[in-house]
Amino acid sequence: MTAAAIAADGRPSSWFQRFLLPGFAFKAVVIGGGYATGRELAEFFLPSGPWGGLAGMLLAMLIWSVVCAITFAFAHVMRAYDYRSFFKHLLGPAWVVFEIAYVLFVILILSVFGAAAGAIGASTLGLPPIVGTLALAAAIALFATFGNSSVERLFKYVSFLLYGVYALFVVLAFGRFGDRISAALAIPAPTDGWALGGLTYASYNVVGAVVILPVIRHMTSRRDAVAAGLIAGPLAMLPALLFFLCMIAFYPGIAAETLPSDFLLQQLDIPLFHLLFQLMIFAALLESGTGAVHAINERIDGVWQARRGVELSHKARAGFAAVLLIGCIFVADRFGLVALIGSGYRALAYAILAVYVAPLFAIGLVRLLREARNPDEVSS
Repeated sequence: MTAAAIAADGRPSSWFQRFLLPGFAFKAVVIGGGYATGRELAEFFLPSGPWGGLAGMLLAMLIWSVVCAITFAFAHVMRAYDYRSFFKHLLGPAWVVFEIAYVLFVILILSVFGAAAGAIGASTLGLPPIVGTLALAAAIALFATFGNSSVERLFKYVSFLLYGVYALFVVLAFGRFGDRISAALAIPAPTDGWALGGLTYASYNVVGAVVILPVIRHMTSRRDAVAAGLIAGPLAMLPALLFFLCMIAFYPGIAAETLPSDFLLQQLDIPLFHLLFQLMIFAALLESGTGAVHAINERIDGVWQARRGVELSHKARAGFAAVLLIGCIFVADRFGLVALIGSGYRALAYAILAVYVAPLFAIGLVRLLREARNPDEVSS
């Protein structure tokens, strides 16, 4: 027997909230500065050639689906809807080890998002990079201020914008240089490293499954959790697969571009669509950054309620977000997009594997299987 989860407006959670919202939220976290601009795709998949890159992306998608399914199911069974609660159940007293890794992850990705926003502002409007970075930080702080309902609406509507713009981009790209894409796919190219690229990319991004735990509260059963997790992988990877196909039209030279998206838009030479695509990337950076900051606010809120008996105020949420974002802006301004992605993400991938993915399979999955064999378990 399952009890209906309740949405923020007091009504039972909808089919969208139970099955699609987690995938949209996960996509929101992983798309970030490098995925949306194509920089991560160039870093981790293009070195393996067109077919090797596609194989690596499919491997990453499969990893995401499996890890999300186990994560969501474990969170549902343990009623753990923020990362602190989740890891206290998974790691016990060692949960703080994940928090250290997660704080480093947030600093890195917010720095990447800030650098990407600055690069977009400079390439599109000719603004100093710091202007785009500050605009993104202000927008993230605004949405993070108002908690779950604000963040979930952002995930929903930006997702519609993102999928629509990517679909239009693919149609335009195949119409303009589809012959180059076909030619690139036909050229023999080494596929060395495709599995390592897919594993590395999946590893540091899969932490998004923990970041978006606040939306898991809508689920009514463990079956919901598993289904939503399996759906999350394809929802998150589909835009990247389509974008990668467009990128390989200019393989291998495009791998050296700081903003592969901007390079492709220049080849299309449609100024209005160029602006629309850059707006979509900014929106993607906004939802990714908001998701990461919101996870920290929810973690703080859980402790705040336990100690003081009241929810974290909007003013406090805004303050915590501002402090975090301001620090990351200086990192972004100091190092730049390519350096941050190339040097920081690989090290982070190993840390996430050690403190999250390995314990999830070794401890979390075992506990879930044990719970499944218990006839007295009640899913709610």
